[in-house]
Amino acid sequence: MHIISRIFVPPRQSYFLFGPRGTGKSTLIKKLYPGALKLDFLLPDLERSYIANPERIIEVLLARQNNIKRQPSDQSNIVVIDEVQRVPKILAAIHAIIENKDFDWQFVLTGSSARKLKMQGIDLLAGRVLKCSLYPFVASELQDDFCLENILQYGSLPLLYNASDRSKTLQTYISLYLKEEIQQEGLVRNLENFTRFLEVISFSHATTLNVSNIARECAVKRKTVESYINILEDLLLCFKITIFSKRAKRELSNHPKFYLFDCGVFRTLRPKGVLDRNEEIEGAALEGLVAANLLAWSEYSNNNTNIYFWRTRSGVEVDFIVYGENIFWAIEVKNSKKFNKQDLKSLENFLQDYPMSCGIFLYRGSEEIMINNILCMPCEKFLLSLKINQTPQYNNHD
Repeated sequence: MHIISRIFVPPRQSYFLFGPRGTGKSTLIKKLYPGALKLDFLLPDLERSYIANPERIIEVLLARQNNIKRQPSDQSNIVVIDEVQRVPKILAAIHAIIENKDFDWQFVLTGSSARKLKMQGIDLLAGRVLKCSLYPFVASELQDDFCLENILQYGSLPLLYNASDRSKTLQTYISLYLKEEIQQEGLVRNLENFTRFLEVISFSHATTLNVSNIARECAVKRKTVESYINILEDLLLCFKITIFSKRAKRELSNHPKFYLFDCGVFRTLRPKGVLDRNEEIEGAALEGLVAANLLAWSEYSNNNTNIYFWRTRSGVEVDFIVYGENIFWAIEVKNSKKFNKQDLKSLENFLQDYPMSCGIFLYRGSEEIMINNILCMPCEKFLLSLKINQTPQYNNHD
């Protein structure tokens, strides 16, 4: 079986590793820490014992500490806790262990939801335990296996790569999330309303978020929709990007832009009828793929780069603004093999306001050309260029 190496670089101190189910957290941790003590709270007996007595971790580590002193070994000071959100009260005990400083323990705490942890103690460990994320496969991880057409259809969740039927696997994945993460955890009172909401919110993928319109379509209150979106964010199933407003010269929109975390999940949730144009759905999937790759590249590289978008009150929009200490990109994405100069107008408007920025137009063609100081390049080539701790050097200016 072909193994795809992840570009995630683990910190040397204790850290949370968050990511939706199916992103390969457990597989990665097993590979990184073969000599660590492992506690998997997906095991019912282990989960129940620690729910009843979360301080048990202190006793377990005291015994392990004695063993390490007698027989030290690689990674023996590392403690991996999988699905830590199932026993959130264990964080208080971990905090006490870290504060004690009698022994140099490193904790690796994985989770597919931050909701319970936010309510019961994640802030307790602020400054002592880093927060990291694991995303679906990105282009630079897949390299020669990166097929844009397949990923736009099925997404890049690692769990799909050995699946014989990717469509059914995605449908099952969403159903399990509804059953195990939403229903069993009692996150919503009405699962039918939430299921309807998931269909409706899929139409907001890669668009500015209008909560009032979604509430009207779902026939529920605005506050209900806001709580549903918060649940998706806590389960790491979506993300939002905000408007770029630094030194703004025009009146700007103030609504954020919404993305589901994986374009395969988006395509599965998005209802499709005879009146829907495939190009429109695929265009949203492509924009979401670029957004997810930019987000993952920024976080994995830890380069303090932020991802925004730009939209004026008059409707002029640039899909992404990538802004940091040494980077300032304005990126427009078009799901077409051909384009014309009119497609570059939004970038030209942005470059007028921010002439120091680098304009990049991504499309589905194969030619790389420069038009009016805007670099037009194949989307696939751009995504493959996003390598960890490397910033591609694009220069539009003469």
